[in-house]
Amino acid sequence: MNRLPSLLVEPAQEDETARIQAAIDQVAARGGGCVELAEGIHNTRGLRLQSGVELHLAKGAILRPAAVYGAYEETSVSVIAEKSNRAMIVARNATDIALTGPGRIEAGGEYFIAGNDEAMGTLVPAEYRPRVVVFESCRGVRIERLEIVDSPMWTLHLVNCDDVYVSCVKVSNNRRMPNTDGLVLDACRHVVVEDCDISTADDGICLKTSAGPDGQAIGECENVLVRRCLVESNSCALKIGTESYGDFTNVVFEDCRVHDSNRGLGLFSRDGGHMTDIRFSRIEVDCHETLDGFWGSGEALTVTVVDRIPTRRAGAVRNLVVEDLRGQMDGAIALVSTSAAGIEGVRLSRLRLRQRKGPLGTGLRYDLRPTNADIALSADAAGRANAWTKGADGRVVGLVDYPGGMPALFTAGTEGISIEEAHFERPQPIPEGWNVESVVHKVTEPDGSREWEI
Repeated sequence: MNRLPSLLVEPAQEDETARIQAAIDQVAARGGGCVELAEGIHNTRGLRLQSGVELHLAKGAILRPAAVYGAYEETSVSVIAEKSNRAMIVARNATDIALTGPGRIEAGGEYFIAGNDEAMGTLVPAEYRPRVVVFESCRGVRIERLEIVDSPMWTLHLVNCDDVYVSCVKVSNNRRMPNTDGLVLDACRHVVVEDCDISTADDGICLKTSAGPDGQAIGECENVLVRRCLVESNSCALKIGTESYGDFTNVVFEDCRVHDSNRGLGLFSRDGGHMTDIRFSRIEVDCHETLDGFWGSGEALTVTVVDRIPTRRAGAVRNLVVEDLRGQMDGAIALVSTSAAGIEGVRLSRLRLRQRKGPLGTGLRYDLRPTNADIALSADAAGRANAWTKGADGRVVGLVDYPGGMPALFTAGTEGISIEEAHFERPQPIPEGWNVESVVHKVTEPDGSREWEI
């Protein structure tokens, strides 16, 4: 791809959609090249990248997409997320495409806020919100040196893509706006993500395998490397799942820093896809408690395997390695399977974590959400599908008290776990609601019952 400008688009006072799209189409028609947005503000509706085209935001260039869902009728996408089937910048079946900075995309998330739920700790989003970028079934994708601020929904969503490179991308979203995941790699293969800086309310860097319109997996996630990233998240900073219809194989997160976050590392198997050969190495975490509107509360590492639909077994988690994990957490490490699929073959090596007494007390429970109780939209979920459902006792379904109090490490439904050089620094005396044991393992009873199941 030609990195030099093929066409330069200067800013204008009016809507520039037609001008920019015409430039993209013209460059694509002559075999590829670069469309550069010059310094200044560029107001647009939806844009569609074509094969061989780099959309480059020059220094000082601001792409400001319209803050109205209806503006993206012509840039719809096939994978629906939280009712969203539209995005600001899209590509489908394209090869050798790029979106680069150092310019900025101002995504207008503030215009998609419908309310404020202080009790649960979240804003209430509008019913329909566009994603910022969705690339579907593309090969040779490059996203570099770009800044994106205030996304109303998922920020970067790559779907069924091959040969992906994401580098030096900065995402800064509202830390209370649900579903504003930073980077979603959905059934992508041969991916490198490095040197990114992501701050958001929802998941930071998340791998998924969603289902297509036919209900089947759109593909698998394999050969993914994430390294040297800084992530701040009120949900889970480095995550696999929960959409897990296809398999995940050979995934590595290394040399990353998780700062001022809720959950640090997480695997969430729900829909039948297996998670195999996953490694987290040299990760620093700072995990704090959150209110119940966010899944989890202060866990450095969470692995849960739950049958989202009782008639469809979740996929197994196998061959998980977590090594050189250090930092601090208000919650615990929790590895729990309520599914017969189970968790098998886990190696935890060289863990050094300080466990703090959190200010909320929400870390005293482990969180199995989403469960089958969250399939239908709850009347009290403030507009968030599968966010939370309250039972007859008024408690959120899926939040479970640790038996005997909160330990530093809790496992249930897990087989073949190896723990080497694990050091947990805990306050003395042990706070109320904590387990005096640092490590607690729960196993299946002889009659087949499992006391940790909900």
